[in-house]
Order: sequence, then C-alpha cells, then structure tokens
Amino acid sequence: MKKWIINNNPIASLITAFIILLLFFACSNSQTSRKNNQQEQKKSEIARVIYKKPASSFSDTLIIQSRSAVFYNPDSLQLQKIKAITENRVYESDVHDCFYQMRNARMVLKKYWPQIHIIETSKTRYLLFIKSDKSKTCIDLDTKGDMCGIFLFDREQDPGLCDMMNIDTALGFYFSK
Repeated sequence: MKKWIINNNPIASLITAFIILLLFFACSNSQTSRKNNQQEQKKSEIARVIYKKPASSFSDTLIIQSRSAVFYNPDSLQLQKIKAITENRVYESDVHDCFYQMRNARMVLKKYWPQIHIIETSKTRYLLFIKSDKSKTCIDLDTKGDMCGIFLFDREQDPGLCDMMNIDTALGFYFSK
C-alpha cells in the first residue's frame, strides 16, 4: 500500500497550498467585514445621540384634569423639521412606528379601559396636569426626544410616560397603583 506524501506529489502540494490561501483570504475578509459593520454601527449610534427634536411651532398649554391618556404628536411644521434633520429611512420608520403603536394603544384603551379619556394633541407644547389635591405638573413636550408618545394620568399620581410597545401592561401598572 502506497502512502500519500504531500512533498513528493506536486498536485497534492498545489491543492493544499490553494486551500490554505483560500482559507486565509476568507478569514481576513470576514474580519474586515466585521470591522466595517462595527464602524457603521458606531456611526449610527453617534447619529442617534446627536439628534435633537426641533422646537414646536406652538407655545400653547393643554390642561388635563381628568383620568386620561394623552397622545402627543409633532405639529406639521415640526414634522417637516424632523424630516429635514433625519435620515429618510429612519424618519419613515419613526412615522410608521408612531402610527401603528398609537393605533394599537387607542384600540386597547377603547376595548379594555373605556373609562379612560383619550386626549390627542399636536398643537400644544406644554401639558399641564392638575391632580385632585390641586398640585400641578407641567411637561414641556420639546424636552421629550421621541416624535410621539402617550402620557397616562389618573389625578392621584404624577403623569407617567407610557411604553407604547407594552401598552397592555403599562395601563395595568399605572392605573392599578
């Protein structure tokens, strides 16, 4: 029986060298690709940090004195400013998320929490919540980084910014306290 020795067989040596080179270049390309992905991820994280929501076109105050879920959105001019400073795909994603999360929140409120008053605003900058003991909490929506959101208010505790992704549990936690 004949043993295969790579040094004495030129074809086997050539195939082995080719495989080693192929593996070397494949590994170096994946490391380069991984480094590029990490750099792109860092750039996108930096872009998120730099983003600051533009000021509202309005300076009005909405007064809330009842158990409510207050839905806030940017006004049309503010929306244009957000679009101008945001990458198009990020802007479209944010608008899509706001629309569907708020639609879902409205459906959940109407079905399971019909006693909670729904208030919608896009033309006010300030929300003034008046509790049953007459104490007040004022929220400047320009300080909120999100394009849209929901504040929950029950007149007994301070208003709470709702996690729209988990509206079912957020309503239960806030209103059952």
